[in-house]
Amino acid sequence: MRAILIEQPGGPERLRITDQPDPSPGPGEIRVAVAAAGVNFMDTGTRRFGPPDGRVPVVPGVEGAGRVVELGEGVTGLSVGDRVAWAYAYGSYAEQLVLPADRAVPVPDDITDEVAASIMLQGLTAHHFATEAAPVSPGQLTLVHAAAGGVGQNLVQLVKARGGRVIGLVSSEPKADIARAVGADEVLVSTGPDFVEPVLDLSGGEGVHTVFDGAGETTFHASMKVLRRNGTLLYFGPLIGAVPTVNLRDLPHSVKVAYPVFHDHIPTKQALLRHTADLFGMVRDGRLKTRIGMRYPLAEAEQAHRDIESRATTGKLLLLP
Repeated sequence: MRAILIEQPGGPERLRITDQPDPSPGPGEIRVAVAAAGVNFMDTGTRRFGPPDGRVPVVPGVEGAGRVVELGEGVTGLSVGDRVAWAYAYGSYAEQLVLPADRAVPVPDDITDEVAASIMLQGLTAHHFATEAAPVSPGQLTLVHAAAGGVGQNLVQLVKARGGRVIGLVSSEPKADIARAVGADEVLVSTGPDFVEPVLDLSGGEGVHTVFDGAGETTFHASMKVLRRNGTLLYFGPLIGAVPTVNLRDLPHSVKVAYPVFHDHIPTKQALLRHTADLFGMVRDGRLKTRIGMRYPLAEAEQAHRDIESRATTGKLLLLP
């Protein structure tokens, strides 16, 4: 099979297309033929710094969708030929992948592979943000950074589905059109911390209930300034710029700061099935639309990383083995 391999951490040029032996599943694992693999900022971190266990060479990529081609010993509930999607299974930048069976979820017949691959990581992340980490209630006003990006577009739609209102932040006018198209009530073009006064004006001077900020240190402190009393700043995206530091005594207006991590999105298989069933249902009834920003052949993973790191992309980037 063909797979993208990182032999040493570094720049996008470290992503090389290689021929590898077909993998074999062990007990509790499945082998899948990958139809689509998602490209995420998490993958750029793997390329730059190595995987969490530090072992290289490594095949990057943690999400995708495809079809089961082999079952390992003891696997139940799945059959060869089933369509599945997965999140947080390293090795997804490949034509085939072996992953734990409990990381895979069945894909309904009316959900395409590309849509399934697009919402597994960013959709699950946004769903956890808006429903558990900082649950949005009807009528609440939220500020969503990078509202035209993959997580941002999901967040805008999930907040609207829960009855909230959205101020979206984007870096350019073309991206503003995308944020409006997915439901943002107001959109501001801003590339730094100069959004404070416009957001306060739009909130009648009271501030927003929640800020979803994945833009890094450059916006973190400004985001705190636009929160109303007892509001919540949900910070994510540690690979985008420096990690901010804060003195708890400097937190204004009794605000709260949350830093949700992916493993808390889906701590159990039951949680994974519950979140994905909700997401697939929202896609089915039109409340959640996925926008594929770019599609690349597997061999063009290097260009996909250059594009996502340029911050010029919108929507989801996919590799198609």
